[in-house]
Amino acid sequence: MISKTIDAASWVCFSRNAFRYPILQRVSAGLVSGVLLWVVSLSAQAAQFPEKPVRIVVPFPAGAAADTAMRVVARKMSDQWRQPVVVDNRPGAHGFQSVTASPADGYTLLLGAGSGMVTAPLLSSKLAYNPSRDFVPVGRVVINIPILTTHPSLNVRTVQELVELARKNPGQLNYSTSGNGSPGHLSMEMFQAATGTRMVQIPYKGGGPAVNELAGGHVQLGMNAVPSVAPHIKGGKLVPIAVASAKRSRAFPNVPTMAEAGVKGFEYDIWYALFAPTGTPADLVNRISKALAAALGDPEIASQLLAQGAEPAPTTPQELARFIQEDTARWAKLVKERNLKLD
Repeated sequence: MISKTIDAASWVCFSRNAFRYPILQRVSAGLVSGVLLWVVSLSAQAAQFPEKPVRIVVPFPAGAAADTAMRVVARKMSDQWRQPVVVDNRPGAHGFQSVTASPADGYTLLLGAGSGMVTAPLLSSKLAYNPSRDFVPVGRVVINIPILTTHPSLNVRTVQELVELARKNPGQLNYSTSGNGSPGHLSMEMFQAATGTRMVQIPYKGGGPAVNELAGGHVQLGMNAVPSVAPHIKGGKLVPIAVASAKRSRAFPNVPTMAEAGVKGFEYDIWYALFAPTGTPADLVNRISKALAAALGDPEIASQLLAQGAEPAPTTPQELARFIQEDTARWAKLVKERNLKLD
């Protein structure tokens, strides 16, 4: 198989010698023809894509926020391509590995989250995959805005009241998360670093139990994605204090941002994006990215996502790559300062 990269100096040297020796002329012509045919073949594949069903691996359980959002978008992409776009739930590392083991032909994609593509590699050296080595960015799909909520029994309704209470009682307040390294854990680590407070993490096995225990009053507060706590807020079981994003949530427009509530510089979004296996041709990546952006730009799809509490956030592959670099640098700083580890 012809290598995808050819050393430039060797190529020039070979080409010059080819003009001196007839046999090298024939070899050179054959090699050039092979390269051209390979390039043309890749372009043809991209132009005809897709010719069969496309599989999107979601490393989260069915019914999770990421899963429900991806299914809405997948249906629209299926309509555009006139081919089935199948959402395949494979929770955990197995989901990542199934994509890395698949051909780099665009027919198997991964819905990756910031927790798996950015923070997990910073927290652990024992992952079964390497995001920067094994995947290429296709485009961001949605963001879920984290919202800080308290149980009514805590009798706290503003960030200022929470900070004052936490400072007076260091190590006495507790918050639920879906586990070490989860968005809920890291966002609360960020909050404590920004406010000079110290609270205790109560990790659970999954977002569902973490939210249910908070709504039941077994823990006092937590930072969770809007979709997972919206029913409890509307039912009066949880009190919304502030959202972690730079802008207010469209689902709860009356809840201030952290910056508005006095925690300057605090900004955090839970994001999900599509990735392809490394080696997927750039033309194909761009084609998939444009289809994704078109689906997210459809008013009906946007309305369905917003009803779930997810916000469409499309990017080009290049924009997503830059975003991941910036996100990695930001979290690397916090991980180091807070000495956070999963190993």
